[in-house]
Amino acid sequence: MKTLMMIVTVAAVVATASAQEFRAPLGRQKPIRPIEKPVPLQGTRVEGALPKAFGPGRNPLQMLNPWAPPRYGIWVENTAFDPNYPGKWNGIKLFEIIF
Repeated sequence: MKTLMMIVTVAAVVATASAQEFRAPLGRQKPIRPIEKPVPLQGTRVEGALPKAFGPGRNPLQMLNPWAPPRYGIWVENTAFDPNYPGKWNGIKLFEIIF
Protein backbone atom coordinates (compact mmCIF):
# COMPACT_ATOMS: atom_id res chain seq x y z
CA MET A 1 0.00 0.00 0.00
CA LYS A 2 2.86 2.40 0.86
CA THR A 3 4.60 1.54 -2.39
CA LEU A 4 1.46 2.24 -4.41
CA MET A 5 0.98 5.58 -2.68
CA MET A 6 4.61 6.52 -3.35
CA ILE A 7 4.28 5.64 -7.07
CA VAL A 8 1.08 7.70 -7.40
CA THR A 9 2.75 10.68 -5.69
CA VAL A 10 5.84 10.52 -7.91
CA ALA A 11 3.66 10.19 -11.03
CA ALA A 12 1.62 13.23 -10.00
CA VAL A 13 4.77 15.31 -9.41
CA VAL A 14 6.25 14.27 -12.78
CA ALA A 15 2.99 15.01 -14.62
CA THR A 16 2.70 18.43 -12.99
CA ALA A 17 6.33 19.34 -13.72
CA SER A 18 6.11 18.28 -17.37
CA ALA A 19 2.90 20.27 -17.93
CA GLN A 20 4.58 23.56 -17.03
CA GLU A 21 6.32 25.61 -19.68
CA PHE A 22 9.64 27.18 -18.80
CA ARG A 23 10.07 29.67 -21.66
CA ALA A 24 11.10 33.27 -21.48
CA PRO A 25 8.80 35.69 -23.31
CA LEU A 26 10.08 36.69 -26.74
CA GLY A 27 10.05 40.14 -28.27
CA ARG A 28 10.33 43.63 -26.88
CA GLN A 29 9.20 44.17 -23.34
CA LYS A 30 7.25 47.19 -22.18
CA PRO A 31 9.38 49.63 -20.19
CA ILE A 32 8.83 49.48 -16.48
CA ARG A 33 7.22 52.65 -15.25
CA PRO A 34 8.28 54.01 -11.85
CA ILE A 35 5.81 53.78 -9.00
CA GLU A 36 4.24 57.12 -8.21
CA LYS A 37 5.01 58.37 -4.73
CA PRO A 38 1.98 59.37 -2.65
CA VAL A 39 1.63 63.07 -1.92
CA PRO A 40 2.65 63.78 1.68
CA LEU A 41 0.00 65.31 3.88
CA GLN A 42 0.59 69.00 4.36
CA GLY A 43 -0.23 70.77 7.57
CA THR A 44 -0.58 67.77 9.89
CA ARG A 45 0.40 68.21 13.52
CA VAL A 46 0.68 65.73 16.36
CA GLU A 47 -0.39 67.02 19.73
CA GLY A 48 -1.39 65.49 23.02
CA ALA A 49 0.06 64.68 26.42
CA LEU A 50 2.86 62.34 25.31
CA PRO A 51 4.32 64.46 22.48
CA LYS A 52 4.16 67.50 24.75
CA ALA A 53 5.87 65.66 27.62
CA PHE A 54 8.64 64.01 25.63
CA GLY A 55 9.20 66.65 22.94
CA PRO A 56 12.54 68.38 22.48
CA GLY A 57 13.52 70.54 25.43
CA ARG A 58 10.65 69.31 27.61
CA ASN A 59 10.57 68.00 31.15
CA PRO A 60 7.76 65.44 31.69
CA LEU A 61 7.73 66.01 35.45
CA GLN A 62 6.70 69.64 34.93
CA MET A 63 3.35 68.44 33.59
CA LEU A 64 2.53 67.23 37.12
CA ASN A 65 3.67 70.46 38.77
CA PRO A 66 0.71 72.81 39.46
CA TRP A 67 3.10 75.81 39.67
CA ALA A 68 4.88 75.06 36.40
CA PRO A 69 5.58 77.96 34.02
CA PRO A 70 2.97 78.68 31.32
CA ARG A 71 5.15 77.26 28.52
CA TYR A 72 4.23 73.75 29.71
CA GLY A 73 0.53 74.44 29.07
CA ILE A 74 -2.60 73.90 31.13
CA TRP A 75 -4.68 70.80 31.76
CA VAL A 76 -7.46 71.86 29.36
CA GLU A 77 -5.20 71.41 26.31
CA ASN A 78 -4.83 67.65 26.88
CA THR A 79 -8.35 66.87 28.11
CA ALA A 80 -11.14 65.44 25.95
CA PHE A 81 -14.59 66.83 26.77
CA ASP A 82 -17.99 65.18 26.26
CA PRO A 83 -19.96 67.16 23.62
CA ASN A 84 -23.31 66.10 25.13
CA TYR A 85 -22.47 67.44 28.60
CA PRO A 86 -20.65 70.79 28.51
CA GLY A 87 -17.87 71.03 31.08
CA LYS A 88 -17.70 67.26 31.71
CA TRP A 89 -14.35 65.77 30.83
CA ASN A 90 -14.26 62.44 29.01
CA GLY A 91 -10.59 61.43 28.98
CA ILE A 92 -6.99 62.40 28.32
CA LYS A 93 -5.67 63.01 24.79
CA LEU A 94 -2.46 60.99 24.66
CA PHE A 95 -2.05 61.49 20.88
CA GLU A 96 -4.05 63.91 18.78
CA ILE A 97 -3.51 64.19 15.02
CA ILE A 98 -4.72 67.47 13.55
CA PHE A 99 -5.17 67.77 9.77
